[in-house]
Amino acid sequence: MYNFSFHNPTRILFGQGQIAQIGDLIPAAARVLITFGGGSVVRFGILDEVKAALGERFCLEFGAIEPNPSYETLMPAVELIRRNNIDFLLAVGGGSVIDGTKYLAAAACWVGSDPWDILLDGGATVQKALPFGTVLTLPATGSEMNCGAVISRNVTRVALPAANGANAGVSLITKSQHDKLVFSSPRVYPQFSVLDPSKTYTLPAQQTANGIVDAYVHVLEQYLTFPVDAKVQDRFAEGVLLTLKEEGPRVLAEPENYDARANLMWAATMALNGLIGCGVPQDWATHMLGHEVTALHGLDHAQTLAVVLPSLLAAQRDAKRQKLLQYAARIWGLTEGDEQRRIDSAIACTRDFFESLGMKTRLSDYGIGSEALDALVAKLDQHGRYPLGERQDITLERSRAILAAAI
Repeated sequence: MYNFSFHNPTRILFGQGQIAQIGDLIPAAARVLITFGGGSVVRFGILDEVKAALGERFCLEFGAIEPNPSYETLMPAVELIRRNNIDFLLAVGGGSVIDGTKYLAAAACWVGSDPWDILLDGGATVQKALPFGTVLTLPATGSEMNCGAVISRNVTRVALPAANGANAGVSLITKSQHDKLVFSSPRVYPQFSVLDPSKTYTLPAQQTANGIVDAYVHVLEQYLTFPVDAKVQDRFAEGVLLTLKEEGPRVLAEPENYDARANLMWAATMALNGLIGCGVPQDWATHMLGHEVTALHGLDHAQTLAVVLPSLLAAQRDAKRQKLLQYAARIWGLTEGDEQRRIDSAIACTRDFFESLGMKTRLSDYGIGSEALDALVAKLDQHGRYPLGERQDITLERSRAILAAAI
């Protein structure tokens, strides 16, 4: 096991009725901005419940945070925070709302010329952030108990015509590109997060399935690498995987089964709160490749993970052999036959599990073919996302091969 330092300061309030407790965790004189996304928190009364818990505190709302939150959407909220001297943020929603709120917390205190720089250096230069809490309505990303976030930006590049000569007077040519970058900072841990499984009853099946896949792949990014004799982390990871494997289909079949929802919600949080990643090598190549597919083609984050992971595991089968065999035995009960057959079967079982949740596992299922490969690899190159993997052995060329195999 590697050396590690682990600290997670987020208080968890788990169970029904816990929203009422947030008034005890936010200063009475706080000026609060509530952030949320679509209208579901309004339609199902969650926003009213939150506001009631806040009592007489000064409170504003910003309800425009979209999936894959964008810099363009968030910057008006930064101005709203500064203009109204907001000193506490409260995110009500899923991972995108929480990610966006983390960016707001850091950007509102940013003293540089452009808060986008927070993303360009991965959050390394964040010196201060506003305190915030969360009320989770979609278990998936683990953002409610970690200090990372993913933010997008639409970048328009303009090709200027020559001042004189044949191109004089030609209209400007613009090309929009989509950047999706990750940042993390210990200053953007939520102070608290409310996890009420009953608030997830009304989630559409697609969003529920996305959350199951997202959490499952989060675990595999930290587990399916190579052994370092970290038995506690392995067993925790396997427990989360088995829970997701068992409770995911149950939740889809019985949307208002509280116990199934509770197990799913806590599993998704445990998948990425830092615990199972202590002292072990981590991969994250599936995420990095998937981010580019989302950026260029608009697929949901979890959809890209379900597409990329099986082909990545197949391509990396030799580097991941020992842990793939452990995964095959402990998660899928595959102990018979030669090693290659067990690895093949474990990858096939993973693909079948995703498909059973209604998640497609091929780029071609979304109308994306080989013509997309050049642009995807170019974006990886632009973002410096190579080499990837726990062994740093996934080059741009290997990334292309993995994406090609995912078609």
